[in-house]
Amino acid sequence: MALTQIIQGLATIDIFKEAKQPDLFIGRPYYLDFDKAHMLIADSWKEKVKGIPQGTFILAFYENEYDNVEECLLLRALKPSIPPTDNDVIASMVEYYKDNLQTSGKENQLDDYTRYTFSFSGMECHILGTFFRNKEGQIEFGADVENFYSAHHYAAYKPSDKILERIVNFRDGNSVVGGGADVRIGEVRYSSSRRFQELQDKVPVYITPSDFLGKRTALFGMTRTGKSNTVKKVIEATTDISLKASLECSNLEATDSAESTQVFEESGIPKYKAGQIIFDMNGEYANANLQDEGTAIFEKYKGITTRYSVEEKDGFQIMRLNFYQELKEGFAFICSSLSGESGDYVKDFLAIDWEEPDKNNYSDRTRWARRVAAYQCCLKMAGFNVPTNHKVFFSGNKDINSKAFRGVEKDPSKGITLDEAITFWEWTANQIMLKDKGDEFFTKNSDWADKELRAILSFLMQKRDLTNAHVNGWMKFRPIKKYHSPNSKNSFEGDIVGRLRKGEIIIIDLSQGDPVLQKTYAEMICVRIFNDAMNRFINMQPNNFIQFYFEEAHNLFPQKDDKDLSRIYNRIAKEGAKLNIGLIYATQEVSSISSNILKNTQNWFIAHLNNDDELREIRKFYDFSDFCESLIRFSSGSDKGFVRMKTYSNAFVVPVQIDKFEVKAEGGV
Repeated sequence: MALTQIIQGLATIDIFKEAKQPDLFIGRPYYLDFDKAHMLIADSWKEKVKGIPQGTFILAFYENEYDNVEECLLLRALKPSIPPTDNDVIASMVEYYKDNLQTSGKENQLDDYTRYTFSFSGMECHILGTFFRNKEGQIEFGADVENFYSAHHYAAYKPSDKILERIVNFRDGNSVVGGGADVRIGEVRYSSSRRFQELQDKVPVYITPSDFLGKRTALFGMTRTGKSNTVKKVIEATTDISLKASLECSNLEATDSAESTQVFEESGIPKYKAGQIIFDMNGEYANANLQDEGTAIFEKYKGITTRYSVEEKDGFQIMRLNFYQELKEGFAFICSSLSGESGDYVKDFLAIDWEEPDKNNYSDRTRWARRVAAYQCCLKMAGFNVPTNHKVFFSGNKDINSKAFRGVEKDPSKGITLDEAITFWEWTANQIMLKDKGDEFFTKNSDWADKELRAILSFLMQKRDLTNAHVNGWMKFRPIKKYHSPNSKNSFEGDIVGRLRKGEIIIIDLSQGDPVLQKTYAEMICVRIFNDAMNRFINMQPNNFIQFYFEEAHNLFPQKDDKDLSRIYNRIAKEGAKLNIGLIYATQEVSSISSNILKNTQNWFIAHLNNDDELREIRKFYDFSDFCESLIRFSSGSDKGFVRMKTYSNAFVVPVQIDKFEVKAEGGV
């Protein structure tokens, strides 16, 4: 983001004239530096402008009759400060309190001058930047202070509603607040208490999709503070702007590479419809529920929403794998299920690499085909239904074939059924496990069965070798059987990618899944989408925007001390921008999220956090330290949706009351 940004709409508003309203005057600074200002204010001035809550934006104008300088400082009110004369004032107050005690026997009353003196106090402010008029006569904003003058030359004013709307909504390159691609997200809110604010006009706050599409967005806050509602508002804004996309998604494949670099039209509307995928850990987006009063996303956007579930439910696509066809994906499920096992034979099995070797590498491909056949025999034994007419192909040995099939002529390289393969591998495994006492072929060719094949045969035979006690082996696969479908010809991940490329909304309902399998499903889908986007990028094909949404992100994302940057979520955070992949994640545990993901996050929505550990993390980013004291305070009855928002194109944090998400009309394409 450029240091200097043009304020929206100020071409029609002269801030140096319209913001200096006498009835909005609040005081004068008595100290200034590059970062902060201390101001002298009076009770009557605060009352006249209807209060100065913590976080209030203030404009301090330079006023000197000898200099023609048009600039003003943008300040944020932080907390009371102590003026240099405060000790004398406090001493006078103490004397006054003593003198007016009932026991003094005196009747005393403040004189006008003393009452006037007592009404003054100090206020510390954070300097956010400077408004100034450039040489073309336009008003711009710089996110720092180029020069500061003597404090007594400045006069401070509280912005009017019209000026405040421009301040909180300025963006680089846009000219009209709330116009074009802008979508309203909420209204300015300074404090939990709103005695004054309820009497004032609401100042709308807008977001622009270009801040979120292809960017990283964080939503932090305790449970029931409005995170899900905010996520729904972002989904709503993205969907609304996606439906205005200038080209239909059918043109995505046909567009040449030169045009594919034009991500946004001049209006700020994306070139192609944006796909959105929601990983719904609690089922609140995919299902109607009482707590959100019928505001499930699928209800509003029925025409463009497809829901997927790990269980069979009406209205949902089932997420099942064909374990016989999707080897790596199915094996990932088994690995997740067995991740807590400690046996050596299990560890050997889980270490198997199922990457298919190059067709020109005959030796590796031969060994790989044997492993595939033996593994699929384990699946058959565990009760995984076999697809119709399914056969396995692998290279055996003429002598072994004859002995294994008891003289019947069968050649596994030409294809055999799994029942026949089980017969082959049971005989072969017994010979291998006998070692020196086995068939002469295996004695002379001890490397015919490598370590990985032996690990599979241990599962198939349910024993480490003939001298060991019985082990469960393939029986450990049975809990995974419900995720298998022999009729699945195309993977559900491929279907999901296709729908996202058309600009649809996908909801993955993981609420009924085991936590380990939740992670497996989420990672599997993310990897598939990421790889598809990377392939399109490498092959000079356009990528429409795809937005990932993660609820309860701490259950999926790598932990803070995880140094493995190859994890898919780290890759999305670091590489997603060039692939037009956006990441929106919500959690109440800021301190548990990988620092790699936090450092790459551009948009922030911070609601109530209840402990210093989380606040310490927040202090590290942007100017959130201004709000840490208020973030820990929360009124459950009135503060839901009250967030501090920092977006990519805004130079500072804005306190916002997020609008409530409502289902007003059915969406569609």
